[in-house]
Amino acid sequence: MRKTRALVLFSGGLDSILAAKLLQKQKIKVFGLTFVSCFFNAENAKKAAKKLKIPLKIIDFSKEHLEMVKNPKHGYGKNLNPCLDCHTLMLKKAKEIMEKENFDFVATGEVLGERPFSQNLQALKLIEKESGLNGYLLRPLSAQLLEPTIVEKQGLVDRSKLLNIYGRSRKKQLALAKEWKIKEYPTPAGGCLLTDPGFSQRLKEMFKNWPDCNENDIELLKLGRIFWFSFERANGASAVIVVGRNQKENQKLEKLAQSGGILIELKDIPGPTTLIRIKKIGTKKLFSKIIRKAEELTQYYSTKARNKKNVSFILKEIRG
Repeated sequence: MRKTRALVLFSGGLDSILAAKLLQKQKIKVFGLTFVSCFFNAENAKKAAKKLKIPLKIIDFSKEHLEMVKNPKHGYGKNLNPCLDCHTLMLKKAKEIMEKENFDFVATGEVLGERPFSQNLQALKLIEKESGLNGYLLRPLSAQLLEPTIVEKQGLVDRSKLLNIYGRSRKKQLALAKEWKIKEYPTPAGGCLLTDPGFSQRLKEMFKNWPDCNENDIELLKLGRIFWFSFERANGASAVIVVGRNQKENQKLEKLAQSGGILIELKDIPGPTTLIRIKKIGTKKLFSKIIRKAEELTQYYSTKARNKKNVSFILKEIRG
């Protein structure tokens, strides 16, 4: 007899681990599905999937996800996190895989009431409807508090062995983790930069200055010290200066430099690498002003050059 096959949205967080374990205990064949974007990676999912011994599908949807983050249909949570739209986008792709590869249903680690914006009853119903997974989206941790899914009604999943967890307290999840000897898992939402207030503020500034920003632009926000220069707004002209904080960031800035960008370093003095990225620069006078400012910042953030006079710089313009 063919085993029931479940595709589990799998972040590698405790909730998704427990959801997968619950299904495994029913002898259901579990496959994990995780996503990579500008704002989160698959490292936690890889580690957890290896421990659970489940296959893991990884989908990079960075470009599509970024466009959604710029203008989410259902708005943002506390910071710049569009959780409703993000979950819906993931589940739409999960539905495509479910149908293409003959999975019986899709499951998630969502808990009713755990997050006020994205996991209240109305939100869970909305996500299920907009993803097109009506009746085939199972939330094992809170299933007994929700309407039975088609797969429960068909007997593919034993509803009596699912859970009724509700609310923001994680006592039940932690107790299960202890019982099942699950010792390693990340903090809740710890893997998504969009939930971080500091990063969200940087991202808001980028969206304001560069509404057409791409994935490479977003990577700059994860590094160094960020300085914006906006001018000639009618033409969308603006520039960003990013000053590295250590050797690792200096190396990353060099890798992120694109055609038309400018790298600045101190000559013969240790210090940061600085990247200038300009979009639609105006006059030569403005260009020179930005270069001077970048040089000042480069010198200031070098402890050995800060108070020196007649400091020399190396400028490298990146050409395609």
